[in-house]
Amino acid sequence: MHNGILKYLRFLREKSQGNYISEGLLKAWYMFPEIKQNWFGFCKNGNGGSGLGRDFAIALHENLGDLFSDFGHEKITQSSHLEKLCIIKDKVGRDNISDFTTRLIHEFLLNYTQTFAVKYLKTEFTKNVPVQNVRFNYLTESWEMGNFTLPFINGDYVLLTPIDILTKDDTWINKTDIVKDFSSIPICIDNDQLRAQINNYFYAALPKKASAKDRSYVVSKVVAEFPEFIDYYIKYKEENGDKAEASSFEKVKESALLYVEQFKIFIQLLKKETEFYTTSVDTFEESMSRVLFMKHVIENNDGYRIFYSNGIAIKKEEDLQLLYRLTWFASVSDVNREVNNGRGPVDYKVSRGNKDKTLIEFKLASNTQLKKNLQNQVVIYENANDTKKSIKVIMYFSESEYTKVNKILDELNLHDSQNIVLIDARNDNKPSASKAGA
Repeated sequence: MHNGILKYLRFLREKSQGNYISEGLLKAWYMFPEIKQNWFGFCKNGNGGSGLGRDFAIALHENLGDLFSDFGHEKITQSSHLEKLCIIKDKVGRDNISDFTTRLIHEFLLNYTQTFAVKYLKTEFTKNVPVQNVRFNYLTESWEMGNFTLPFINGDYVLLTPIDILTKDDTWINKTDIVKDFSSIPICIDNDQLRAQINNYFYAALPKKASAKDRSYVVSKVVAEFPEFIDYYIKYKEENGDKAEASSFEKVKESALLYVEQFKIFIQLLKKETEFYTTSVDTFEESMSRVLFMKHVIENNDGYRIFYSNGIAIKKEEDLQLLYRLTWFASVSDVNREVNNGRGPVDYKVSRGNKDKTLIEFKLASNTQLKKNLQNQVVIYENANDTKKSIKVIMYFSESEYTKVNKILDELNLHDSQNIVLIDARNDNKPSASKAGA
């Protein structure tokens, strides 16, 4: 698969020599739509992603002759890495790398899934379907289609992915780590003159009491002044490649525990509360009732346990948001995720036509922007969405976080607000639910 990716990138590099490329070929060779059948059901915004857009296409096309001039014939690194583009160019990130890679290994995923489906599934759960963009034909310089027998449900086929090529969060080679690991990277530079120049430049430019922002800025200056530093960073990551596999394994294991096992238990706990799935009079009442039932299950029925892995809190707002979305499968209301009406995306908008809309925002008490958010954000969202109905849900994991939230509510005179709900997710010495309060 890796060799296939390199072959395609070498093809693109050859085609980039003249630099000009027509709009049609830019779309055909670079701008891949996301393969929506390759997802696990845990996306905040569904599986209809934007895919590889024009920004990525132009960034890759313009850098093939420069940044990837020795692609496939590297002198410093052991292999070629598309992630190099993420470090150099803005607007190119992990989702771009994932979408690009998935298209280039599409045929492998189709064959892998077909083998599983034919061997293990009953025929009523499979279907022979035509699939676009299966493989690239280097003679016609175009993408070919093919037919495959695949799992089929809800009007579409399913693609399986081997667990050992999965990861979560950032790619192994990324901008964040180049800053975090900077002091270790020069060790990999066998050119002692270059190594000395880089260290001298870095420490001369770094303020005495440097913040994380200062450090990031100075590292970006080093990269601009010594572009070969990127190759040595990649070499450093290659030499620690065993950690990449271990890291991916842990991330996938944690995701399976949280999204599959623990969320499943949480839904079962909610089902015991039969009123939870009863449709209410309006969207505010319905939204609030689901929030309060979530609060009850988390605080009183050990639901808080799903937010911990090996005793450590999984403090991610997106996990709380996703959990809330999974509780809406039995509703006549329209539930939309991250609706953006011009003033930034709100977590959820629950609506029944234009006259009945409620906005729901989820925050962790540890969020450094919590006070500012409570003070301004919801009002802005309400005006943008033409509604005065909104709910703010705040989860805390410690006594200090609980104290912090109450202090903010006091300062903003919001303690008596009926649309702010606090959820206690502490795993030790939990007080009664009445103390947490809504």
